[in-house]
Amino acid sequence: MTENGIFYYGQDKIYYEIVRKEVTYKATTGKSKADILTTEKSKPRKVVIKVHPDQRVVATAPIDATNEMIHDAMIKRARWIWQNLQDFAKQKDHVLPKRYVSGETQFYLGRRYVLKVIADAKTNDRINSTVKLSRGKLHVELSQSDSELDAEKRAVLVKSLIDKWYKNKFTSVSRERLEALIHKASWVKNNPSLKLIIMKKQWGSCSNKGNLILNPHLVKAPKECIDYVILHELCHIAEHNHSEHFWRLLTQVMPNWKEVKARLDGMAELYLND
Repeated sequence: MTENGIFYYGQDKIYYEIVRKEVTYKATTGKSKADILTTEKSKPRKVVIKVHPDQRVVATAPIDATNEMIHDAMIKRARWIWQNLQDFAKQKDHVLPKRYVSGETQFYLGRRYVLKVIADAKTNDRINSTVKLSRGKLHVELSQSDSELDAEKRAVLVKSLIDKWYKNKFTSVSRERLEALIHKASWVKNNPSLKLIIMKKQWGSCSNKGNLILNPHLVKAPKECIDYVILHELCHIAEHNHSEHFWRLLTQVMPNWKEVKARLDGMAELYLND
């Protein structure tokens, strides 16, 4: 029988499912089951919360956890749960290819911005077209000569301008985040080089020489997601595959990496959409 719960975040009512999980006892030499039981019960109990793309909220809890304990865990993570529900709600079943016209959505550091393409007849032919954030919108201001392009060529130009803007922004953001995080990777002796390459299905990679490659599209994600990818790749300097040691290392430097990864994965289709 499925258990369910409800809590409020502001005016929003959020439903969640409860999955009970039994504690598995491992055989331990020299200890009776009663000893193991006492040891296990002395450890803190964790409620693991997951928000699914279909907007189901599931709390996996120890079989003996009280409903009050589970509800308290949900309240503590209320903002994170609500934000993930909002992100998934805004996604469509099919993400339409961008046309790079006014009114479309662009992302920057986790926030949505409305694209506004401005054809300014007053702009001198010699002035280059520009991209800038202003008043909650991403403005692409076209020079007079660029304004005269047909719709198809203008879309190609606007895309190239935005891609260049993203790459320039991420050049500084990625280096700033790497510098802020490098102290956590005590196994890295020298600052790794950092290269930005647009990739269709990858956020980053690490070469055998310990050099990092990041996807400029990552600048569309929240800083916490950028930090996750950088720390993930820094862990590969110590462990080149996804072994148990790798995941332990990642948990050590970012205990909540699973939640951050889930958030990034949930928005990947939108962030990578060209």
